[in-house]
Amino acid sequence: MEEYIDIVTKDGKPTGKSELKSVIHTEGYYHHTAHIWFYTSKGHILLSQRSAKKIICPLMWDVSVAGHIDAGETATQAAIRETKEEIGLTIYEKDLNKIGVFECFQTYESGIKDNEFHNTFITKLDVPVSKLIPQEEEVEALKLVSFNTFETLIKNINDNNNHFVPSNKAYYQLVLNEIKKHV
Repeated sequence: MEEYIDIVTKDGKPTGKSELKSVIHTEGYYHHTAHIWFYTSKGHILLSQRSAKKIICPLMWDVSVAGHIDAGETATQAAIRETKEEIGLTIYEKDLNKIGVFECFQTYESGIKDNEFHNTFITKLDVPVSKLIPQEEEVEALKLVSFNTFETLIKNINDNNNHFVPSNKAYYQLVLNEIKKHV
């Protein structure tokens, strides 16, 4: 069943209207998402490979967990729900450290107009990756990369390395800098 998502203004403010996700992406309505970046105390970041079934950027390595914020849901509630759905991990509000809301407005060859505000959280991963359960429809694979490897991936973002969306380079660097402050 397709979910309803709240429509917001170009400044991210609620409009009081919601629409089906497919309509949101067809019409290019502005909307919110939740991004959760997991890191370890040993200086690693969890990357998630997008499922081959995804329309946007299939098989690309990216944020640990991400998803749309459902109509009537808060960013924190979405972060907790998406983490459980996508990697089978239960987290709590106290685990989440919000680092900001970031604009990401893109149009894809498929015709999808994705005008998102990424409500971005970082949180410590206290379980081995082997204990995580990837959701088949969303996640192809999971891996930990060192901060140094993450930095190299950011620097080489335009080299078709299948990591990260090129237009989000500054966002990835900001996330890394924020995570480093917490380790």
